[in-house]
Amino acid sequence: MRQVVTFDAYGTLIDFQLGPTTLKVLADRLDLDGLNVEEFLDDFRVMRFQAVLEAYRPYHEVLHSSLRNAMRLHGLEYRTSDGDALVEAVPTFGPFPEVPDALRALKSKYEIAIISNSDDDLIKHNVANIGVEFDHVITAEQARAYKPDRQAFEHAFKVMDIEPSQVIHTAQGWEYDHIPTRDLGLERRVWINRYRRPGSSDYQPYDELNDLSGLPALLGC
Repeated sequence: MRQVVTFDAYGTLIDFQLGPTTLKVLADRLDLDGLNVEEFLDDFRVMRFQAVLEAYRPYHEVLHSSLRNAMRLHGLEYRTSDGDALVEAVPTFGPFPEVPDALRALKSKYEIAIISNSDDDLIKHNVANIGVEFDHVITAEQARAYKPDRQAFEHAFKVMDIEPSQVIHTAQGWEYDHIPTRDLGLERRVWINRYRRPGSSDYQPYDELNDLSGLPALLGC
């Protein structure tokens, strides 16, 4: 039976260095009295999630608006060039070290695909940085919806012309990927728990790995 292993991109395959990049871009303003940098970065993360729950707009706009809102919350001066710098940085991010070899091994048995909350013109560079050919690269821009919206996944299944029961979804993102896919009828879900976070019995069954290196063996490659 035809099977596809689908992947989240940023944080799962791609070392998504948005936090360190943000600090670099804002280095001239982070000495604000009373600023808690970790709280600021966490609020920026939460605001990105909130933004993708709203009506669809391109990911570069999501980055701009969520950064602006987080900076205003913490009393930092926002400049349009700040958002531009983050957008320009995203295509430069490359894969985690073990990712290319793991994907090559998986291709011996499975089709592989990306389902990403990204714009087409951003993700194509990240895929090129991985250096492995995917059978499908499906973005929020194509689906006109972001994960965790079911529309993002259902669009992907339609594009791949495959039933959810033939899909094994692999992702680091809990709220973006593993919560919404629990009830979609997937064959299997694999959590890449790079940051050693606690899981949840409420969203079982899923396999858990620290990184992608163990995925080929887990899936019989």
